[in-house]
Amino acid sequence: MLQNRVDPSGNIIRTEARGLFMGNRGVLHNDNKEIVRPYKIKTWITCVLAFKNRRRPVMAPNRYTELFFMDEATSFAAGHRPCFECRKAEAHQFKSLWLKGNPDKGFNEKTLIKEIDNILHAERIDEHNSKITFRERPENLPDGTFVRIGEEPYLLNKGLLYLWSPGGYAKGIPLPGSGKLPVLTPASVVNAFRAGYVPQMAI
Repeated sequence: MLQNRVDPSGNIIRTEARGLFMGNRGVLHNDNKEIVRPYKIKTWITCVLAFKNRRRPVMAPNRYTELFFMDEATSFAAGHRPCFECRKAEAHQFKSLWLKGNPDKGFNEKTLIKEIDNILHAERIDEHNSKITFRERPENLPDGTFVRIGEEPYLLNKGLLYLWSPGGYAKGIPLPGSGKLPVLTPASVVNAFRAGYVPQMAI
């Protein structure tokens, strides 16, 4: 069992559960297929599992490390965004709605995606490689956003919270009565959700 699944906090974990999307952060493993770093590049993307009949051995030497996500909402919470090659339509939609949701950044349609990647990187992980969060009331967050209750990640959808696990979600529970919670999904991505991007959720 390889260490190549990703949880909503961006941690790379071992689990027998399979994912619906693949991700890339560069070469993270050594010749023994062991994870030795959390990322290599600032471009963290989410890809489809099959594209143009390409085949590649998992964790091949000196090739990027294949990471896997249960669903797209998980990948966004971890700090990834759609790939412009294998998910071109979703990538363009995400960029357009990210720009709409984050006008304060001063970007426009001509802005290179690497500039957005720089923002995402600053929002997802700090200099100690720890997850960055912000606090918000869950009723003020859009569907597809992840929050943390205690040490557990929960997905917000249609007024309910769903406990995440590598194999799926538990039954939805009502939102807490009051107070703010740590938000796992990067702030600018949450704004893109507010602007209209709806991530795929395995609910």
